[in-house]
Amino acid sequence: MSRPLLAFFAFSVVLASAGCARKPAPAAALKATGFGSALVESSGGKQIGATGTVLSQPLVVQVNDDQGNAVTGALVEFSGPAGVSFDPPAGLTDSSGQLSTNVTLGSMAGRYRLTASTITKAQKKIDLKIEEIALGYQPQVGYQLGEKYCARCHNPESTPERVSNFDNLEVKPHAFTEGDTLNKMSDADLTAIISHGGPALNKSALMPPYGYTLSKTEIQALVSYIRLVSDPPYQASGTVNAQK
Repeated sequence: MSRPLLAFFAFSVVLASAGCARKPAPAAALKATGFGSALVESSGGKQIGATGTVLSQPLVVQVNDDQGNAVTGALVEFSGPAGVSFDPPAGLTDSSGQLSTNVTLGSMAGRYRLTASTITKAQKKIDLKIEEIALGYQPQVGYQLGEKYCARCHNPESTPERVSNFDNLEVKPHAFTEGDTLNKMSDADLTAIISHGGPALNKSALMPPYGYTLSKTEIQALVSYIRLVSDPPYQASGTVNAQK
């Protein structure tokens, strides 16, 4: 997982101060001075945050022309499922062709499919789909446990707070986002590996057992977190995807 994960437990909800903040101009009041032919994500997609909180990094999109050059003054609008808010919800791209917005997740846990839109000179609408993930209580607990016990080996990216041991391991652990592999395993299989170590399923002995360290409830929380952040998404009965 990426660095934005480390910040999502700062539960400073922007909604509390929304009343005294200056409201952004509605899209109808914004007049585009530039038009592009492509809309791409610059940064901020596939973040993970707690339900009802602001994502730690802004969502940044860019409008380009046919030659791939940045377009200044293009109108971009953001939309998403009920409960999601954007600050600002619309705006004009800057000199680098970019527009950023702060995303507040809804109160329902799951995957949020957001949309950024712009208009070409011929008034054709271009949509860009972006996905973010909101964690409910149980996956939040799983995230904390994963950061404490698992991330040093399962996350190849080092951070100022944690140095990854991934490159030092002969058998490389799967990142929790590796849905192509982990989605094929049942909850019982994941529970067995976490509880009894890799040899429980003829996997690497470098995976130690955590059955005496974590409670059954904590292991369930860790499994729920792995399921929610998998890419491609894990499909199971009862899974809720927050869609527009």
